[in-house]
Order: sequence, then structure tokens, then C-alpha cells
Amino acid sequence: MIHRVTLQAVPRHLAPQVRRAARRTLATSGAPAGELTIRITDTEGIRQLNSDYAKADQPTDVLSFPSGDRLTPSGDVYFGDIAIALPIAASQARAGGHELPAELALLTVHGVLHLLGHDHDRPSSQVAMWALQDRILADLGLPIRSPAVAP
Repeated sequence: MIHRVTLQAVPRHLAPQVRRAARRTLATSGAPAGELTIRITDTEGIRQLNSDYAKADQPTDVLSFPSGDRLTPSGDVYFGDIAIALPIAASQARAGGHELPAELALLTVHGVLHLLGHDHDRPSSQVAMWALQDRILADLGLPIRSPAVAP
């Protein structure tokens, strides 16, 4: 299965980890052939996207914009776009006591799962999404896991 991952504004030294996390998530989830785009942005950029599309005028760490359109002539799926705020990711990595590449992998896995239809809006769906997210992170050999599930 071919999964294409286009990176925009991802620092060169972080690109392999981000691409690997996206591809592993697609493969583990059994996603069909297709592609997605991941863009690294700053705090203001993610705040603007959050305001424009989620009607939340505040910064966040990651946003996903699912598409599901078929690409022609290949017929592959365009899964959608992901935006990750690098300053917020760096702050979360420091607070969590792990390296930035691990945090970016977590946010990438999380974003791709959203593109594939997973959500954490209810406790039961959060448990399922976090379990899959943690399995993928473990498969990647990373020491980071999802936050505790809210009661």
C-alpha cells in the first residue's frame, strides 16, 4: 500500500520522524492507498486556523482537516491536512520531559487518526483512540504515551 506524506515547513531534522509516524499510523489503521499533507506552523498560524475552522479563537497543538476525496486518475484517497504548532509542541515536550521529535510523532499520530475518523469526544471513543495511538507510538519505539483518559 502506498501512503504519500507531503511535508510543508517541517524542519529537515524532524521530517523523518513526522513522515514515519504518519505512515505507521496509516498502515496500522489499514488505510487504503492515498496521501495527506502535514504543515508545521507557529502559534499565531494555528490560532488563526482554529479560529477560522473550529470557531475557537485560541492556539492549540494540532488540527486535522479530513477530506476523503478521491484523487484522479489514481483513485487514491486524499486523507486531508494536518497543522501542528511547533512552539506548542516544543513546550509540551519540555513539560512532559521528552524530546521534541517524540512529541511531534504523538501529534502526527493523533492528527492522522482524526483524518481517519477517530475521535475522543466521548470517554468510550477516547479510550479506543488513545489505545490505538499508544500502540502506534510503541510500535515506533517511542517512550511517549497519550495523556490520561478523562473520567
